[in-house]
Amino acid sequence: MIASHPVETDIDRSFDRLASEDSVRRTVAALEARSFVVKRARDRAEARAIVLDLIPAGSEVSHGVSMTLQDIGVVDALDGEYDYLGPRLRRMDRATQADQIRRLMTTPKVMLGSVHAVTEDGTLLAGSSSGTQLAAYAAGAGQVILVVGTQKIVPDLAEGLRRIEEYSLPLEDARAREAYGMPGMLNKILVIRGELVPARITIVLVDEVLGF
Repeated sequence: MIASHPVETDIDRSFDRLASEDSVRRTVAALEARSFVVKRARDRAEARAIVLDLIPAGSEVSHGVSMTLQDIGVVDALDGEYDYLGPRLRRMDRATQADQIRRLMTTPKVMLGSVHAVTEDGTLLAGSSSGTQLAAYAAGAGQVILVVGTQKIVPDLAEGLRRIEEYSLPLEDARAREAYGMPGMLNKILVIRGELVPARITIVLVDEVLGF
């Protein structure tokens, strides 16, 4: 499952609302207590600047398919200063180089992306069809940078799972049917409750509705 702009459908639009400042502060404190690094951004322009500043010059960098990243304009800025894997992966033959493609996609030096929910007690949740980006988030990437609109903050794990099932999945299904002529699939869900390697995962919380 990937991020995209919302498509009109019969879903719970309360998940579109930005979190209150009190909720954001509780979430930041909980995330930091679990060894995540948290950055705050007022808008997408500030988020883009933060992300680019976090990537060491010349680093190998990849990303999942994410409208959040596209919305902040960071994908277009990766060519040039970094070893951006996107063009290389697109040139590779999936029939004869599948193993190399899998390794590149799941073990980049720096992985950019987003998640579908963040709980106030500091848990991250992300859904996916293939799970490729989830492998990088969980352990494969050396550094992970996740950009998250604060509308994705929820009270607890149960509400995070409900957000994925009842909000994110229907929107992805509508988007995938329109774009690819096939349904959106929620085959895998990653729950990250903490990080053993300090500063490996940075979460950029943005005070704008981004992705879903």
